[in-house]
Amino acid sequence: MAITGPARPLAGRVVRQLVSVNILDLATRLAAQAFLAALPMLIAVSSFCPYAVRQELLRSLRSLFGAGSPVLAQVDMVYGGRDQAPHSWGAVGVLVALVSATAFTRVLQRVCERSWHLPHSGLRIVAWRWALWLVVWIVALLYQGLLHRAFGAGPTLGVPLQVAGAVGMWWWTQHLLLAGRLPWLPLLPGALLTGVGVVAFSLLSGLWLPRALSRSVERYGPLGSVFTLLSWLILFFATVVIGIAVGQVLAHTGSVRRLLGLPDVPSS
Repeated sequence: MAITGPARPLAGRVVRQLVSVNILDLATRLAAQAFLAALPMLIAVSSFCPYAVRQELLRSLRSLFGAGSPVLAQVDMVYGGRDQAPHSWGAVGVLVALVSATAFTRVLQRVCERSWHLPHSGLRIVAWRWALWLVVWIVALLYQGLLHRAFGAGPTLGVPLQVAGAVGMWWWTQHLLLAGRLPWLPLLPGALLTGVGVVAFSLLSGLWLPRALSRSVERYGPLGSVFTLLSWLILFFATVVIGIAVGQVLAHTGSVRRLLGLPDVPSS
């Protein structure tokens, strides 16, 4: 039943939205696909990049996981050399990794559609969007280290740049994966929440994740880092799902609609 924004308290609408979206299910699916498909695809593609590009990618990953992470130590061993990475993957392997990684983008599309209560788009409409999103994501991740350092100016300026980049990325992500079925402005609250949330989460997790990974490796061996990394990914993508889902509620709130200059629309 369609109701206007003020008919229900904001907190109640947020709770109903989060329950209907099913945060844990989507966050777990995103984490699993990121671990099994997106990260291997990232490594496969980077293996054909020049040495300087691979090093910049490693610096970007360090800004997310922390410089002391045992996972990154293993990545450094495999891809840190100038001549090692290009021989690790063939062209067919990279293509398979890229196609497999579209499973991650499909789940991300489902997050956007479920949050905005929209039906699935046709395959021909969205298939090319999955690949495009992956390409842009790789480029954006490549520049995370540079943004974190503010191109040499330091983290004081770097953090606001990271937030701006994350907001822009998640704003465009929603518009792309929803196949342009919604205008840009209603998507802005979700982009702001998600962008600020993921940057804050990455900064805070940099304080505990390297130590947690090290303790897991000491106690359980290499398998321990897998459990810790998966837990981190689930929390990270829970932040993404909450940001997009709550953004939909805010976009239907009277004060936010007026601030964005949007007409009154019904909220579910």
